[in-house]
Amino acid sequence: MAVAKIAISIDEVILKQVDRLVQKKIYPSRSRAIQEAVKDKIERISKVRLANECAKLNSGEETSLAEEGMDMEIKEWQEY
Repeated sequence: MAVAKIAISIDEVILKQVDRLVQKKIYPSRSRAIQEAVKDKIERISKVRLANECAKLNSGEETSLAEEGMDMEIKEWQEY
C-alpha cells in the first residue's frame, strides 16, 4: 500500500487523546491512530450511504420485479 505524507491541523484535546492511545501502546504511532480513525469513518459513511439507498427501495415493487414471469415458468417446471 502506497502511503502519502500530509500535514493536518487537529484540535489539541483530540491530539492529547491520540497521544494517550499511543502511550498505552494501543497504536504504534500518531499516524497509525489517525489513519485508522479516518478509515473507520469512511467505512461507516459508506455503510450509511448504502443503508440510505436501500431504504429508498419499495420492497413490494422489488418483490414484484423479482417474481415477474414466475407464474408461467413454474407451470413449465417438471415435478420431482
